[in-house]
Amino acid sequence: MKTQNFKNHPRLVFGYHQVGLLSALIVFVWTIVNLIKDFNTNSIFMCIFAFSFNVIAFYVRSFASGNQDRIIRMEMRYHYHLLTGVRFEPFENQLTIKQIVALRFASDEELVELINVAIAKKMTPKEIKLAIKNWKGDYQRV
Repeated sequence: MKTQNFKNHPRLVFGYHQVGLLSALIVFVWTIVNLIKDFNTNSIFMCIFAFSFNVIAFYVRSFASGNQDRIIRMEMRYHYHLLTGVRFEPFENQLTIKQIVALRFASDEELVELINVAIAKKMTPKEIKLAIKNWKGDYQRV
């Protein structure tokens, strides 16, 4: 696996992001067209089914991302405490989860200072990632 950095850290899974989501969208659009062309009980059912499938696909990803965010928050609490001996929660309350996720890519040498700068300057997650000099890759995030 190549070394991670700002430019290559987003992960796209072909089967999910391109094939799965595109297929689900095409099926949903097709059921709407079919409903308009031939309004009957079967086409109504298929349209509701396709819509439900898309909602489920959205929530499956949303729940997985939410769980990963909780794990990252716990990881950052532990990591910050190891580096400083101080609890992370007072800083955490001043940051969004997206900022915390961005900060986790910072190396040990720059993490504490970058947290302070991110809070003081209200940096966006993108700005935080761009400010990282020594990128610490996350090769397990899905």
